[in-house]
Amino acid sequence: MISAFYAALLAILVIALAFRVSKNRIKYRVGIGAGDNKDLDLVIRCHANAVEIVPLAVLMLVLAELQGLHAIALHVAGLVLLVTRIMHPIGLTKAQGGPAVGRFYGTIGSWLTVVLLAIANLALYILSVI
Repeated sequence: MISAFYAALLAILVIALAFRVSKNRIKYRVGIGAGDNKDLDLVIRCHANAVEIVPLAVLMLVLAELQGLHAIALHVAGLVLLVTRIMHPIGLTKAQGGPAVGRFYGTIGSWLTVVLLAIANLALYILSVI
């Protein structure tokens, strides 16, 4: 399954972001929350943002594949999702939470991928019942 490949890569990314949170929690000795630490708050948001979008995106990718979306479309969606999910925390971190190209395109690319996969799922479903 093509979606399994991208789900695995995205899972590794989410764990890498979680590791970064843990590393900073140890460094700043903060067990819960960010403890008024901007660096810790930033890495927490990078991880949380991925956790907010990746599961829905992977679900849309898997369902599209199960409904027969073409392999090229699945690879494009998976690759765009992976690249934009990497761009987002890089941009957010470099800009220290402010506006950044990576953050902007990471967000827009991820949202657009989810919306397009949702539309594809709806279209594939409608075509299957007509």
